[in-house]
Amino acid sequence: MLAARLKTLPFEVRQYLLITGNYWAFTLTDGALRMLVVLHFHQLGYSPLEVAMLFLFYEAFGVVTNLVGGWLGARLGLNRTMNVGLALQIVALGMLMVPSAALTVPWVMAAQALSGIAKDLNKMSAKSAVKVLVPEQGANAQSALFRWVALLTGSKNALKGAGFFVGGLLLTLIGFRGAVIAMAMMLVVVLGLSLWRLRADLGRQKQKPRFREVFSKSRAINVLSAARMCLFASRDVWFVVALPVFLYDQHGWSYWTVGGLLALWVIGYGGVQTQAPRLTRLIKGDARAVTVGWALALAGLPALLALLPLQAVAWLVAGLLAFGVLFAINSSWHSYLIVHYARADGVSMDVGFYYMANAMGRLLGTVLSGWLYQAQGLSACLWVAAGLVALSAAMAVALPKDSGRREAGQGAVNE
Repeated sequence: MLAARLKTLPFEVRQYLLITGNYWAFTLTDGALRMLVVLHFHQLGYSPLEVAMLFLFYEAFGVVTNLVGGWLGARLGLNRTMNVGLALQIVALGMLMVPSAALTVPWVMAAQALSGIAKDLNKMSAKSAVKVLVPEQGANAQSALFRWVALLTGSKNALKGAGFFVGGLLLTLIGFRGAVIAMAMMLVVVLGLSLWRLRADLGRQKQKPRFREVFSKSRAINVLSAARMCLFASRDVWFVVALPVFLYDQHGWSYWTVGGLLALWVIGYGGVQTQAPRLTRLIKGDARAVTVGWALALAGLPALLALLPLQAVAWLVAGLLAFGVLFAINSSWHSYLIVHYARADGVSMDVGFYYMANAMGRLLGTVLSGWLYQAQGLSACLWVAAGLVALSAAMAVALPKDSGRREAGQGAVNE
């Protein structure tokens, strides 16, 4: 019955659903693996900084992958880069199936490097494919683009949140190695379906681009990329290592409780992102005004949290939820703008360059999260987060005024 209904859908919609399914499955394992690594290796006695360093190659290789991946997507097709991402994640999970004694720091860092390459190939392919599949013509073209990007981004983050919970739960129920095996088996099935059904030439440019073209010549994309880097560093500087270790050490939370809270946060964060086309209308103006306005609204929250007594878990959780709402709106709006600014022919290269900056922000935030927490505690992480968001807002002032805000907003009103 379901298969028959799917066949009646337009080809572009079926391709979008397949890409989204790939992205969902990958993201579920990515979130679960992150939580598994943080909690398992902290349990083994690793310090917060040492746990953060396990993700160093994950984030560093993400920077390189986004830069090169967009070029590969334009030359080979987005289906191939997406499938390579799925395959590399299976290999990375396979590397972690070895006995515990063999899980040395260099080995885990190497596995995380492959996982970082896989994740950014998959994300770049999915985000770029939306630009290819959404029709460019029509009065509501920008509105439709914003809704599709918001849906893909929001649903991805909801699944990543579910992955956090799954990671903590699996670690409790079947242990680290059993969890890794179960996730690898699921991805093998997903990869087989993707190889069978995903269109071969999706997003491939007619003119083969040169490698030097991966560096964007667009002022708008360069400015937005710099703002994105600071935005994501502001989240990861307290969220990636500092917060889960703080809850585990200072408040005695169990693994699955820590994973459950972070899962609910990211799921809620993803849900808010799907509503971003409506919520962005709360700040009036063009693209620049909206970007700056939402960043300034976010900047005050980490500073406020740093001033509150962090031993009161209720205040911390309430602040975490409020940060998630505002961060989700900022992130989704940025995700729309990059797809809007990107060239129709060569979208993967512009999107890849932008997500290279995103990966640099995560790398900076991850390292700072472990170092600052170990040296100064969670309050220091929160103050740095506030400063990074303020810097993102200052950078966004250099964005051009753009009609995309008006068109997307009008379409959202008509929903």
